[in-house]
Amino acid sequence: MNRSDVDARSVAVIGMACRLPGASGPDELWALLRGGVDATSETPADRYDVEAQQASGRERIAARRAGYVDGVAEFDAEFFTMSSSEATELDPQQRLLLMTAWDALEDAGQRPDLLAGSRTGVFVGNSRADYLELALRRGQESITAAHLNNFRSLLPARLSHFFDFRGPSVVVDTACSSSLVAVHQAVQSLRAGESPLALAAGVSIPLRPDESLVLSHSGGLAHDGRSKFGDAGADGYAPSDAVAVLVLKPLADAVADGDRIRAVIRGSAVGNDGRTSDTVLNPSLQGQVDVLRWAYEDAGVDPADVDYVEAHGSGSPALDPLELTALGQVLGAGRPADRPLLVGSVKTNIGHAEAGGGMAGLIKAVLCLEHGQVPASLHLDTPHPRVDWDGLRLAVPRVLTQLPDRDRAAVAGVGGQGSSALNAHVVLRQAQPPAAPAGFAEDGTPYLLAISAHSPAALEALTRSYAAWLRPGGAGAQYALRDICYTALARRGHHAHRTAVLGRSHEELAEALTSAPQLDGRPLSAVADRYRKGEDADWAAVFGAPGRPVPLPAYPWQTRRYWPGEEHDDGVGDLADRVLREHARTGFDDTSTLADIGIDSLAKLRIAVELAKRCRREVDPEGFGRLRTVGDLRQWTRQLQAVDR
Repeated sequence: MNRSDVDARSVAVIGMACRLPGASGPDELWALLRGGVDATSETPADRYDVEAQQASGRERIAARRAGYVDGVAEFDAEFFTMSSSEATELDPQQRLLLMTAWDALEDAGQRPDLLAGSRTGVFVGNSRADYLELALRRGQESITAAHLNNFRSLLPARLSHFFDFRGPSVVVDTACSSSLVAVHQAVQSLRAGESPLALAAGVSIPLRPDESLVLSHSGGLAHDGRSKFGDAGADGYAPSDAVAVLVLKPLADAVADGDRIRAVIRGSAVGNDGRTSDTVLNPSLQGQVDVLRWAYEDAGVDPADVDYVEAHGSGSPALDPLELTALGQVLGAGRPADRPLLVGSVKTNIGHAEAGGGMAGLIKAVLCLEHGQVPASLHLDTPHPRVDWDGLRLAVPRVLTQLPDRDRAAVAGVGGQGSSALNAHVVLRQAQPPAAPAGFAEDGTPYLLAISAHSPAALEALTRSYAAWLRPGGAGAQYALRDICYTALARRGHHAHRTAVLGRSHEELAEALTSAPQLDGRPLSAVADRYRKGEDADWAAVFGAPGRPVPLPAYPWQTRRYWPGEEHDDGVGDLADRVLREHARTGFDDTSTLADIGIDSLAKLRIAVELAKRCRREVDPEGFGRLRTVGDLRQWTRQLQAVDR
């Protein structure tokens, strides 16, 4: 591998988002890590009946405890133009991945409307289709064509279709290394020029106990439901949920485009153990050593210069000592005794998300580089006696630890290993701090803050978030007013429901957001008014040079619970409206045509049959044929109800 062009081949992490146990995003994850929180918990009843399973007399799952994401059934169906019935039929992995991908693009300052039609690639690590499996177990009579939507190949395809991405769209399954292999493939696609931008993701939402039973038989799961990486008492891992997405871009392009760079991927490598172990399932020291050497050669980094490694670190009594030995042999060599390699594992906080576990670790590593700190790994009481900690120059932080200041950008590695015998390692470099923009001091210049959302309720929630964020003590106070307004106008997608306010300071903007818009005749007021009415506003035309992208309040999803067998009737409106809400993809009124709200001829027939069934009447073909608008359907339903009475 050629080291001379490492910078040209490097890839920038420009955005990331996640839903993990105890954390709805990267900021919450960092707070959890800094606080030394164990986010695992008892198995909730809506996953499976743990009491019945434990009392069944059959083999039991090793522990009742694991890592769970809150609200896996929650989804903003209207935002993604899905009816209630479509949302209910769709695998929660796809639903959560859609929302998390949107969050990641917002974090990256990438407008979806400007990416539509591009060769953006999507690479998703996943090894589960539990929702589909559960549906098929209900029997042949419950199987419908809708279940085609839940084949695992549709995970990346769903993102590509919604965002109109035309590049590679690939699901990666190498077991527990899947999401890091997805990152590796995304990096290769970007380096080859195949994709100008890539989303790399990992998603795993276990909904049934089967795999946990298999792992309990094999001794893979911890008996107390906690991953104890590096500890003498490590006895397996705690399974967990994860949905995580990175937005990646060639480093040179990210710099040229003025993107916010969160970290830099210097290199990566993947490799199979081959026959260096006695069986496929047994991990290999040689296989891990090979991949570590290849990764740092690809990155052009001396392994002795690495400051931190986020290990696979599952808490396996066999794998932990092997992994730590490999790290010591490759990264500990030539390292002074007073500067051991720091090694940790996010799995001690949230459990092991299997196919999504590597992505959770990578996001933690990026956060460590951003904050210059490594949080403590939990549940380490007695260092494993089979690891020569001093000789290998290794240390697991037990308290929040500062990364060493060595007058250079810090370097971190992220490791992943799969039962497929495929190992993966990604090498990260700390991003250079952004240069302060010249010539744009806070001088009282008024700026336009443009905010939009998909629905009135979401706009109201987002406006409140911005107002609190901008006020003294809010997170927005640390960013320049010009950069905030630039990011909101030029780096965020714009929806139908809008507001725009003017202000010379953070406080003025916050006050304007909580009061009626004031139009004072200034040119900016006219721009704001046109924006509210649905016109685009061009930052360059109004303010000239671009600002610097900064993180803004996240989109406030308006979610509802969608799950098989649960009614979505809210008791409001007449029968036609209640049924329409199950099938329509947008809001509607009397004048809306059925076609415009996503009701095609087949869906119209299903609705008509359903309404007639509820009214205990046969479908009138003549009346049915006249249905064109929502008003027609409402009138037709009232006639059915009148006849029934």
